[in-house]
Amino acid sequence: MTYPERFSNLPAYAWPRLRALLDVHEPGAEPINMTIGEPRHPFPAFVGEVLAGAVDEFARYPTNEGSPELLAAICGWISRRYAVDVTPDRIMALNGTREGLYNAAMALSPETKYGQKPVVLLPNPFYQVYAIAALSVNAEPVLVPATAATGHLPDYASLPEDVLKRTTIAYICSPANPQGSVADRTYWADLIALAEKYDFKIFADECYSEIYRDTPPMGVLEAVADTGCDPERVVAFHSLSKRSNLPGLRAGFVASGPKNVAEMRQLRAYSGAPLPMPLQRVAERVWSDEAHVVENRALYRAKFDLADEIFAGVEGYSSPDAGFFLWLPVADGEQAALRLWQDTGVRVLPGAYLSRPDPAGDPGAGYIRVALVAPKEETQRGLTLIRDCLYT
Repeated sequence: MTYPERFSNLPAYAWPRLRALLDVHEPGAEPINMTIGEPRHPFPAFVGEVLAGAVDEFARYPTNEGSPELLAAICGWISRRYAVDVTPDRIMALNGTREGLYNAAMALSPETKYGQKPVVLLPNPFYQVYAIAALSVNAEPVLVPATAATGHLPDYASLPEDVLKRTTIAYICSPANPQGSVADRTYWADLIALAEKYDFKIFADECYSEIYRDTPPMGVLEAVADTGCDPERVVAFHSLSKRSNLPGLRAGFVASGPKNVAEMRQLRAYSGAPLPMPLQRVAERVWSDEAHVVENRALYRAKFDLADEIFAGVEGYSSPDAGFFLWLPVADGEQAALRLWQDTGVRVLPGAYLSRPDPAGDPGAGYIRVALVAPKEETQRGLTLIRDCLYT
């Protein structure tokens, strides 16, 4: 199958769709953008100083897998956060987690499984890079609803055995984007057992792991230690974008078993773009500091509390466990987003732009996603306008 044929049925990306829906209309008031998950809290004050001190390193090619100092800082963070010890050969620095989520599939998904076309499992709704990664490796993307009935996490065990036997990768996002649900110890153990039974890898997108209310979400690396499974079974992805309010730094990492990481490093050596050395120096320092993360989490916690107060009594409202999105129930996500824009100037994302229809319906169509990334006062104003426009 050629490239055009493989991608011919791929729907438009969320943001062009949103612009086509809203931008032909005037906003009803001064715009408040609550669509994209781009953090707007302050990043650590020391970032500029570290970057300036390392600027001369723009004069040399960066290390492919990450500098020894950066890999050591990441290993230290994993040990402190998850009480799991990993070695540098199990880590690769990423130019943002989207790169890793895509290229890991390129490196690790076989061309066939049992002589058949492979399957890649995705939650529905989902981060759209999962789907393009599946199509790029010529796998069949199988979308599994992540709805209120399943705790907003996909029930992969419900799939037919013939699908599971062809599965090579299962993507899972915890804390989930957009719903904020968290995979607990039982969920991880069951998913790992399923992966071991049917011999597939779990790609755990954990870039929202440090934005939570009270209890730190369990990570897949903890689950590996709990279950004693082979670390090659799981691939974990983390980022500084949300944790440290540095989306423009494009700094993250992938952690797995040494064989998986060697395969990803080899692909990177031929086709990837390593993180520039001055940015690696910044990332090294940021992964080593936790004070700014605690402050950041407190800012989000205050906005969670605001949302709970503003939407108290709204039927179907569910307060997220983690992440920084609200997944608000509406009759029709596109109509609700258009009405909000025309009446109030508040800009939100229709849930259907993050999902795909299936025989049971579209699990995102009856929702809007609202990002709580703006300062508290702006967030409060936007949430109040949403409530008054859509729920009163």
